[in-house]
Amino acid sequence: MTSKNLTKKDLMGIFWRSMPMEASFNYERMMSLAFSYSMSGVIQKLYSDVNDQKAAMQRHLEFFNCTSATSPFIAGVAASMEERKANDPSFDESSINAMKAGLMGPISGIGDSIFWGSLRIIASGIGISLAKQGSILGPILFLIVFNVPNVLVRYFGILWGYKAGVTFIEKMSSGLMENITYAINILGNTVIGCMVASMVIINIPVKLTNGKDAQTIQGLLDSMMPALLPLLITFLFCRLLKKDVKVIYILLAILIVSVLGAIFGFLSV
Repeated sequence: MTSKNLTKKDLMGIFWRSMPMEASFNYERMMSLAFSYSMSGVIQKLYSDVNDQKAAMQRHLEFFNCTSATSPFIAGVAASMEERKANDPSFDESSINAMKAGLMGPISGIGDSIFWGSLRIIASGIGISLAKQGSILGPILFLIVFNVPNVLVRYFGILWGYKAGVTFIEKMSSGLMENITYAINILGNTVIGCMVASMVIINIPVKLTNGKDAQTIQGLLDSMMPALLPLLITFLFCRLLKKDVKVIYILLAILIVSVLGAIFGFLSV
């Protein structure tokens, strides 16, 4: 029996098909259709029998939900397992979906921390800062900063996932995934903290004393801790969001307080 092996070209087929991963959602099985589509080229190569192809496609129509940029890693592992299944009929096919179910949560945790929790905020901060100055580089750099890492993670995720293959779960059982998730969360929180200090601007120019070098409320707060008000306001908004206060109400409150502050002079830029 001739061995059926996947090539880099086959893996790149998964890479390109993973691009519209977020274009197909349903409330019952989330991204299952998109994942199945990304695996379609590999399945057609590995299984010559139509019934085997249908069974493989049906496997990947099970529930799947993961950060789209990191989904190709799971697809790479799945491709390696499908290759083994095609060459070894005794291979337990149920382990393929078990692997997907086991990796979805941890990989999503890493992907959400990097792309939605950190990179999106960093890219937006850079883009907004330049756009406020009227620079066309604002939207351009936003797209570059966010999408270049996105594409690279997809590309290398496919290759690394395929290379890891069926041994990946054994490696993750040592606690490596938990350590990676913990480190990424620390990095993301650190970056977000820096963005709060630099992007949330609150200035209270109300004077506490008279004279040439009059002390202001803002000066007093800065002497206690720089960027204290942005930090407190951020904590307040987080608290309100946890209390299920709608974002639109928070935005309206910011708008009203900002307008009144500018009119009556208790806020300034």
